[in-house]
Amino acid sequence: MSYHIVFYGNETLRQVAEEVANINQDVIDLIDVMFNIMHKERGIGLAAPQIDVSQRILGIDLESYKGPVLALVNPQIIETSGDLVAYEEGCLSVPGIMRDIDRPDKILVKGITPDEKEVEFEADGLLARVLQHEIDHLNGTLFIDHLESFERNELRKNLKKIKKMNKAS
Repeated sequence: MSYHIVFYGNETLRQVAEEVANINQDVIDLIDVMFNIMHKERGIGLAAPQIDVSQRILGIDLESYKGPVLALVNPQIIETSGDLVAYEEGCLSVPGIMRDIDRPDKILVKGITPDEKEVEFEADGLLARVLQHEIDHLNGTLFIDHLESFERNELRKNLKKIKKMNKAS
């Protein structure tokens, strides 16, 4: 199967992704595909719904920001700090749009690594932000959903163009 980025308007982006029951070779292969696509598109995070796969899998590569490279299956945010920090976000599925989004600066996350280890860790700064952004994707939420309605209305024309990109790909 050939995978590619899907864009705003694709219904998979709005679904709550399914839990992964077991990590088999198909899941490992999908994670490899996700990292290849993420690198090709110059992204720092990618969730499986962004390539039209409704599974709770994400990949993050913050190496160029002196951060980790990691993949998580069935990730969950267990706790967030009360400190909201604004930071400009973009998304491979909503190309060309960048907006400041308020998110907690510190989070506690748990998930399963591709080698089937359960992990729980604290994340802050950029890692916390990217994890929240990608876990949002697993819950059918896009970063533009965090904007005020007047801000989303200002983007309506751009979003209409982005929606048409699904037909082209």
